[in-house]
Amino acid sequence: MRLVPLGRTGLFVSELCLGTMTFGGSEGMWGKIGTLQQSEAERLVGQALDAGINFIDTADVYAGGASEQITGQALRNLKVARDQVVVATKVLGETGPGANMRGASRAHILHGVQASLKRLQLDHIDLYQIHGFDPSTPIEETVRALDQLVRDGLVRYVGVSNWAAWQIAKALGIAERWGLARFESLQAYYTVAGRDLEREIVPMLRSEGLGLMVWSPLAGGLLSGKYGREQQAEAGSRRLEFDFPPVDKERAFDAVDVMRDIAQARGATVAQVALSWLLHQPQVTSVIVGAKRPEQLADNIAATGLRLDADELARIDTVSQLPAEYPGWMLARQGEARRRQLSESAR
Repeated sequence: MRLVPLGRTGLFVSELCLGTMTFGGSEGMWGKIGTLQQSEAERLVGQALDAGINFIDTADVYAGGASEQITGQALRNLKVARDQVVVATKVLGETGPGANMRGASRAHILHGVQASLKRLQLDHIDLYQIHGFDPSTPIEETVRALDQLVRDGLVRYVGVSNWAAWQIAKALGIAERWGLARFESLQAYYTVAGRDLEREIVPMLRSEGLGLMVWSPLAGGLLSGKYGREQQAEAGSRRLEFDFPPVDKERAFDAVDVMRDIAQARGATVAQVALSWLLHQPQVTSVIVGAKRPEQLADNIAATGLRLDADELARIDTVSQLPAEYPGWMLARQGEARRRQLSESAR
């Protein structure tokens, strides 16, 4: 299990991150995603740690806070030293009936961090992330509130999830201008079946030095290898219930066909090939893997040992590539000569 720096910080995290969305659900949406209770979740946490994963991601809205509570208790029961694990959680979603119990306002962030710390049984959170964009709160207010948490020692680093490139760039500019704690990571959807962030977000990440945490790396199970064009997801599955994340299914299944061929040749699973492709992408810091069963987690962990060769990567890239879109194709055309000149000068 490789350990890599998170963005441009000195914090090292494992290339796989244990996602805890399957912890604590009982009914409704969270029950469909996962119903693991303390002993089952604890077993997965222990399995992940034993495999070299030192990074755990949760959120205050997962199973109404039960996911954070189970995660914190698991770390305590397993007697995990605080400096041996990097704990990430998120704030934004509705956590109560009041009008101010949601969003990225100073009020909700300051309330949310205290509630998360209590559920996690921790004195600080390693990575505190804004779970999405709040159109009703100025970015300045959000950035200043997060900076206060860092200065108070409640949070070590701050990040963001599901923001557009321009929104992140604006927040980084505000942080630099006022000497505030800046976003060090982005948590975003990225898979062989959904490479949209390569248009604007990936260039921004490279330019500004942010780390990338990938959620739903198997596109809600679509890339697990269990489904084909004519084979529907099983009843009760997240893919059938929510059809989420949305994907171009024809392009996705074209990619599955190629990955299935590679998997058979390499004695691997389709899911391992899909995860390995992500781990080969230089912009990816850590891939979040969730599981309901130990064997499912073991299969995902095994992807770290699968090194795809240049031909296999090219085959997957070709079948899953995005259609050309402006201004991308124009930027590539106009910048080609200068990129070539720069490359030649570096030899």
